[in-house]
Parts: sequence; C-alpha cells; structure tokens
Amino acid sequence: MTRIVAGEAGGRTLKVPPKGTRPTSERVREALFSRLDHLDILEDSRVLDLYAGSGALGLEAASRGAAHVDLVERSRPASQIIAGNIRSTELGERASVHTVDVRTFLATRTGTAALAGDANLVLLDPPYDIAENDLTEVLGLLEPWIGPDGLVVVERSSRTPEPTWPEHLHREDKRTYGETVVWFAGPSQSE
Repeated sequence: MTRIVAGEAGGRTLKVPPKGTRPTSERVREALFSRLDHLDILEDSRVLDLYAGSGALGLEAASRGAAHVDLVERSRPASQIIAGNIRSTELGERASVHTVDVRTFLATRTGTAALAGDANLVLLDPPYDIAENDLTEVLGLLEPWIGPDGLVVVERSSRTPEPTWPEHLHREDKRTYGETVVWFAGPSQSE
C-alpha cells in the first residue's frame, strides 16, 4: 500500500498503476522529505515531478506545503491514476497532471506559467532502465526551469552510475537507502 506520509493529506492512500511504474518506497520518501524539510525547500515551493508514476513524490510535496506541483507522466493509464490520486487527496488546487513525455514537456514549456523558469524543486524518479544519455538530456533541458536556489533530486538504483550532470548543475549530496540512491544537485554558480 502506498500512502502520503505527512502533511495535510498525511495517511491517505494512493492508487498505483498495475504495471510500468516503480513507486518510491514509503521509507525512502520519508527520508527524502525529512531531508527536504531540513533544507527548508518545501514550503510555498514550485515543484516539478518528472516521471511521476503514481504521483507519490509530487503529492507528498503538495501535502507538505508546496504552492504548486506539476506532475509529468507519459503513460495515459498512470496519469489517470495520478488524477484520481489528486482528487482523493484533495490537493487539486495545488497539483496538475500532464500526460506527455518528460522531454517534450520540458522542451515546449507546457507547465504552469508561474513555474516556468522558477522551479524550486525538481523530482526525477525515472524508470531504472532509462538510458543514461536520456537522463543526461533531461537534466540538460532543466536549465530554463530551475530558479537560482533550485534543487534537483534524482532517484536511481544503487546499481546505476552517478548521473552525468550538465554544466548548469553540480552535485551537492548523495544519500543511499538500501537499493535506492538519491542524488541532490543545484544550479552551478556563474563566475
């Protein structure tokens, strides 16, 4: 069972697509969001949840005080489940689902107008079998979306290599939770 860990919708259960997604475990979400709370990045933040799956990461952010979350998922059945999860958690005023490929979404800037160029937090939980060059391309496309104090969080299998960070991002931290590794990166400071 997948559920929201804390915040306004804490304890509410989330439906999960029957196939094609790998929801972030509750233990990893709890640890990740504890870290984000410590960094004081969630309250009133603008969030992108890329490869949203069930929407668990983005809806956890909304439940914990994010101003708005754009959840991007290319699978129509999964995005329909996300829409249902948004309704069941009653977070609809602060969450929008987009049924589109992540690269298309980022390249065409179809997100919330207030978000474009000023995302505080980007959550990426791509399928573990995504090609590394595809992940690198997506990270590169984030440049115009991230605000100067933004944070990018990438969840991967501990068996995959560190993402190849584009020039506009630098690694800030790495946390390992069993078979899951979470990478944290922020905008590179221009000289």
